Amino acid sequence: MPIPSSSNMLARSLLRDDVYRSLRDAIVDGSFEPGERLRDQELEAWLGVSRTPIREALLRLAQAGLVIAQPGRATTVAPTDPKNISNAQSVAAAMHELAARSAVPALAQRDLTAMESANERFATALEALDVDSAMRSDDEFHGVLVHASGNAMIAEVLEQVTPLIRRAERQRFASMAGRDSVQQHREIIERAAAGDAEGAAELSRVNWMTLNRELTDPAG
Repeated sequence: MPIPSSSNMLARSLLRDDVYRSLRDAIVDGSFEPGERLRDQELEAWLGVSRTPIREALLRLAQAGLVIAQPGRATTVAPTDPKNISNAQSVAAAMHELAARSAVPALAQRDLTAMESANERFATALEALDVDSAMRSDDEFHGVLVHASGNAMIAEVLEQVTPLIRRAERQRFASMAGRDSVQQHREIIERAAAGDAEGAAELSRVNWMTLNRELTDPAG
């Protein structure tokens, strides 16, 4: 039996992912504000794609809690919900804790160097109030442990829950409250360099729960 070509399927898959990331990033960075209506025709014109990948992306965004989709009615950007963000943060913290525990025994010096470099860029970005660079460097720092863990399911879960908390993280980093994370990152590196998987795991969990505490105590 002839093997069917998968090129078209692959192209459609890549297109769906590109559309999803574009919409997700526009919500996270505030280009699309909470409560804003997302109209298919306007999104088609902006992204230059048909309605199908847009509707598929909006369904994924609804599952992630970033949009509210009502069949036959308007799709709008979801409001920021402290409870939902807190729940997502707890899941993210647990995943990063697991990643660190699994990764530390397998870390090489190049991994520790990559974490140190990412944290330096993170600190510089915070001082410059460069939120985009701060978040990218923070992702790179934690990404070393996620990748080294060898557990692909950790990355899959984080892909689902992390976008929900990005809007809140942008506010945190912009306000400089995120500077505490620089020192927390250094302590994680120290524990990892010492081969202390449990210590690095606990510090990673604490690091990811910082935003959760700020949500429940805005004055703190």
